[in-house]
Amino acid sequence: MRLFAAVLPPEGVIRELASEINELERLPGSERLRWTGRPGWHFTLAFYGEVDDEIVPELQERLARAAHRTEPFPLSLHGGGHFGGRALWVGAVGGTETMRLLADRAEAAARKAGVDMGEHRRYRAHLTVARSRGDADFRPHVTTLHAFAGQEWTVRELCLVRSNLPTSGVRGERPRYETIASWPLGAAAGPEEAAG
Repeated sequence: MRLFAAVLPPEGVIRELASEINELERLPGSERLRWTGRPGWHFTLAFYGEVDDEIVPELQERLARAAHRTEPFPLSLHGGGHFGGRALWVGAVGGTETMRLLADRAEAAARKAGVDMGEHRRYRAHLTVARSRGDADFRPHVTTLHAFAGQEWTVRELCLVRSNLPTSGVRGERPRYETIASWPLGAAAGPEEAAG
């Protein structure tokens, strides 16, 4: 199954971001972008790709330990940027160093469980909101996002998410995401609760 570790923003944060995205979708050139679905908004911590079913239990056990060793942290959506002309994202402020540590732990958990992670890349907190098949000019979108500052929330959970890619061939169909396991952050969760 196709898996990744993630932080999922709470519903109030999603609603706030949806309002900002509605404004971005009105900017010139936005009709050529593929906007990500609101139920699927997340911060990917580590992308695992296709993972053999027999590896999943050990991966879950190691992710539970990673969550247990990471304390809850504050986070809020803020600003934005783009990766080349291919992806537009919203950034984050707050406990981004703790989030980077959690991302490193989520990647290490996968490596130790036997998932091929390829080359390590330094984590940068971002939530992808649009993609382009070709090189898009995201400057108006990034300029608009520059002033965006969302409400703060406390990240209290690490999630393992399954990505179900579109299979119907219908234009505009988006991936569906399903949280298959989650673990509370912090030592206060206790070993039984952290085991998920």
